[in-house]
Amino acid sequence: MIEELMKRVIFHNTVSDYLLSLSILIAGLIFARVLERIIIKRLKVWAARTSTTLDDFFLQVFENKLIPVFYFGVVYLSINTLTLGATFTKVFDVVIAVLLTFFCARFLVAIINYMIETVWLEKGGESTGRYSIKGLLPVINVVVWGIAITFLLDNLGFKISTVIAGLGIGGVAVALAAQAVLGDMFSYFAILFDKPFKIGDFIIVGDYMGAIEHVGIKTTRIRSLGGEQVVFSNSDLINSRVRNYKKMNKRRVVFSLGVTYQTSLQDLKEIPGIITRIIKNLDLTTFDRAHFFSYGDFSLIFEVVYYVLSSDYNKYMDIQQEINFRIREEFDQRGIEFAYPTQTLYIAKN
Repeated sequence: MIEELMKRVIFHNTVSDYLLSLSILIAGLIFARVLERIIIKRLKVWAARTSTTLDDFFLQVFENKLIPVFYFGVVYLSINTLTLGATFTKVFDVVIAVLLTFFCARFLVAIINYMIETVWLEKGGESTGRYSIKGLLPVINVVVWGIAITFLLDNLGFKISTVIAGLGIGGVAVALAAQAVLGDMFSYFAILFDKPFKIGDFIIVGDYMGAIEHVGIKTTRIRSLGGEQVVFSNSDLINSRVRNYKKMNKRRVVFSLGVTYQTSLQDLKEIPGIITRIIKNLDLTTFDRAHFFSYGDFSLIFEVVYYVLSSDYNKYMDIQQEINFRIREEFDQRGIEFAYPTQTLYIAKN
């Protein structure tokens, strides 16, 4: 009686075939639950004790993106043991292909995002890179999903070569119509990878100067000293000579001062030593030279060169101000007079 029941055919399959399919489904679901609730849980405890985040990432990806694939695999194996109609089989294969493509694309996107955000950006250690990469990740996601959909359509029997050829011709037309936009986008990638500047850097481009405030796919914006926002296209910046003061390790300062022609020779010889001592006694400075430079129209000119060991403009101005104060103090003590424009008029009688 039981053997006859097992051999009874229902919708092209015997009862034993259905029981086998059900057994595979139940066993697979039980294994998946054990894997999800016990094994992965213990692996998470172990991963939490390690210093690296790579194992935590892979466990998270496995749990969120690969476990669902495992469930669909169990369903596929159980149903595949049955003899199904051609229409149902075709629909089922299409559903499986769509689901596998979806989960594989999600897995690949997660891997790429992790590699960029964790490995690349932590190696660079710059918050600017993390900000800029937000504009790059959507592009990568679009590319990955575009490739995944292309493979899916190809496996489903669509003539992808014809579609791609049509897209290629249309792409050329779009590229010609949007040369400026594409040029700015490629310039954005040049800024992103080459890093000539980052957010917060103070730059000078031609007659414009200010701090970098935003780096976008098409434009870069700086906040000028006057307070207004200046917008540059990325191509303009890449093709311009950009002076980045944030990357200046030290500032070379050259200044001159003039004393009157009535200054004695002894005082003239002492002036370079006076300036040398003043600069060497200041913090964050490196003295280079001080010389009696030339005879001017109304003054004896000295030229001084020193370095400020900081890129901060305010620090440079504080140091220069202190140097000016001390020079004035030393000159007043010695009776040395600064020169100012004067003319001596000689009148001769015939």
